Amino acid sequence: MARLRPVVVVHYHEISLKRGNRPLFLRHLKRNLERATEDLGPFVVRQRPGRIVLDLEDHPKPDAVLERAATVCGVAGVALAYRTSSTLEAMEAVLGRLLEGRRFGSFRISARRAFKTYPMTSVELNRALGAFVLARVPTRVDLHHPEVEIVVEVLPDETFIALDRRPGPGGLPVGASGTVAALLSGGIDSPVAAWRMMKRGCRVLFVHFHSVPYLPATSQAKARALVERLSTWQYDSSLYLVPFGEIQREIVLSVPGPARVVVYRRFMVRIAETLARRHGALALVTGESLGQVASQTLENIAAIDAVATRPVFRPLIGMDKLEITAEARRLGTLETSIEPDADCCTLFTPRHPATRMSAAEAGALEERLDVGRLVEAGAGQAVLETFRFPVLAA
Repeated sequence: MARLRPVVVVHYHEISLKRGNRPLFLRHLKRNLERATEDLGPFVVRQRPGRIVLDLEDHPKPDAVLERAATVCGVAGVALAYRTSSTLEAMEAVLGRLLEGRRFGSFRISARRAFKTYPMTSVELNRALGAFVLARVPTRVDLHHPEVEIVVEVLPDETFIALDRRPGPGGLPVGASGTVAALLSGGIDSPVAAWRMMKRGCRVLFVHFHSVPYLPATSQAKARALVERLSTWQYDSSLYLVPFGEIQREIVLSVPGPARVVVYRRFMVRIAETLARRHGALALVTGESLGQVASQTLENIAAIDAVATRPVFRPLIGMDKLEITAEARRLGTLETSIEPDADCCTLFTPRHPATRMSAAEAGALEERLDVGRLVEAGAGQAVLETFRFPVLAA
């Protein structure tokens, strides 16, 4: 009877297009796979042509390793497979074990050779293994919508056989594209924007503005919960909690109501940039979507960006609320984001904010304020908290 030797086979797509930089991206991907699973027990991670293999022979939790690997940015797809030698007889022996007790209405074989000198073509392998399945299971072949896909990957010295595969997030491994600082509001949009930058290979530093003691600390609790969830994809996270209520109070005393939202946002950008410099973050990230609220009109966005000395990325700028909400639900951040809270955006906010302020108009109003002192106070009083995933037992 064939012995089953489980492995998780990790495929990547975009990384394979990197040519000369590919080894750098693969090192990040390998390290992140190890980080994502480090609490599940030791195993060997091997680089094979076009794939990374996690050897799980005698590992107690192969399914848990598969689940974690499927969340790693840069991974196009994963499969819990079984390793055997690259002869047809060995493949059939392992496949026979996997089919024991299984019943399914339809299937297809997806065989792929990583080297072209193998004595059988992919089509011939598909036919031979398909006939093997049909002789043992009352089922039928369906090439387009099979109930089960049997994946066979043939390498010169070993073959991997899996029943089905699952997609990963794709993109690039976190850490391969540098660091950005994300303004995290606690709402639906900003966590999704931060995750999208992780998917592009960025490590994300989080900055949350709160108005304690003018408002309750509920927004801070939400920010912590969101960062904890998002750490699933980047493993180590840092969150700055910035007291903003006193800055808002001074702005209210000097700036007319309709202009306050834009001025608030300009101060947030300045403070976030100060904190970003401490961590080498080269850009800011916000969850803004064009036209969604008053501060997100094209004119107001331009007025806010005028004070930035670093690029401001807006990954959601062309998405609507339904699209953003669907992504938040998929990421598991939606339930936290929709919990009632009182964040700084609700404090001293006018009923009718200006929708078309210019940078010059905002700058003229800020001349009434000691901008440098307020920015220094906000950044200087920021409290840094750190988060880790997975949480290792002491």
